[in-house]
Amino acid sequence: MWDFSIGRTISLLMRTMPFILLRMAVYFGVALGYILMTGTGAGIGYGVGALGDPGFQAGSTFWGGVIGFGFVAVIMYWLREYLLYIVKAGHIAVLVELIDERPMPEGRSQIGHAQAIVRERFAEASILFAVDQLIKGTLRAVTGLIRGVFTLLPIPGMRQLISILRAFLRVAVGFIDEVILAYNIRTRSTNPWQSARTALVLYGQNYGPMLRNAAWITLFVYGLSALVFIVMLAPAALVVNMIPGAWSAGGFVFALIFAWSVKVAILEPFAITCLMQVYFRTIEGQAPNPEWEARLESMSGKFRKLKERAVSSGGESGATPPPAAPAPAP
Repeated sequence: MWDFSIGRTISLLMRTMPFILLRMAVYFGVALGYILMTGTGAGIGYGVGALGDPGFQAGSTFWGGVIGFGFVAVIMYWLREYLLYIVKAGHIAVLVELIDERPMPEGRSQIGHAQAIVRERFAEASILFAVDQLIKGTLRAVTGLIRGVFTLLPIPGMRQLISILRAFLRVAVGFIDEVILAYNIRTRSTNPWQSARTALVLYGQNYGPMLRNAAWITLFVYGLSALVFIVMLAPAALVVNMIPGAWSAGGFVFALIFAWSVKVAILEPFAITCLMQVYFRTIEGQAPNPEWEARLESMSGKFRKLKERAVSSGGESGATPPPAAPAPAP
C-alpha cells in the first residue's frame, strides 16, 4: 500500500525534537501574529468608524482587520526564503544525517550543526530559494505530463476528473521539492544546481511509486489538517468575539490559520520524512536515465535553467552523473 515506515518516521522526528520545537515556535508565532495584527487593525478601524454611522463603522472595522492581516502576509512573503533556509532546510539536513546513521557532533547544538550543513551546500539563502523554485517548476512539468496521459483515455466525464486530478497532484507534489533538496544535502554536492537536476531525473523515472506514496501521505496530512480546522473553529470564534465589531469571517480565517500552523510545524515534517525514506530506497543503485533527462529538458524551461546554472557553476554539460553514495556510518 505504501513504502514507508510510520514507526521509523515518528522515531526520526522525535530525535529532531529541537527542530520540531523551533518549527512550533516559528509557525505558531506567525499564527499569533496574524491574530494580533488582525485584531489591532480591526480595533483601529472600529475607533475610526465611531466618527460615522454604524454602517461606516462596520466597514472600517472590516477593512482595518484586512489591512492588519495583509501586513503580516507581506512580512511572511518577504521572509519565506529565510524560513526555508533556517527552518526547513536545517530540519531536512538533520533528518538526512539520522537516516544515514551519522552521529551528531559533540559540543554543538542540533540546530547549529544543521545550519552549518546548509551553509556548506548553499552559501546564501537566495541560492537555496532559487534552486527550490526551479525544482518546483520542473515538478509541475512532470505532473503536467501525467495529466496529459489521462486526457488520452476515452472515459466519460474525463474533463471533470482531470480537474480533480490536477488539484490533487498539485498538493501531493508540494512535499517532493523538499525531498529533492534532501538528496542535494545527502550527496554532499558542491554544485547544488547539478545535484538538483540529477535528483529530478531520478524522481521522473520513478514518479509512479513516488506519487503513489505522496497520495497516501497527502490524504493523511490534509485529513488531519481538516480535523484540526474543525476543532479550532470554537476557540477561533471566541477570539473573534474579543475583536471590536466582531468580524464575522474571522472565526473561519483564524481556524484556517491554526490548522495551517499545525500542518507546517508538525504534519509537514512527518510527510517529508516518509517521502525521504521512499525516495532514497527507490533510487538506490540507479543511474539517471538519459531519456528522462531529455524529456524533462524538452518540456520544462525550469529544468533547462537548472542545466544552465549547473554549467555556469562548474557542472558538466553532458549527461547527468549518477548519485553519490552517502558516507558510511562510523
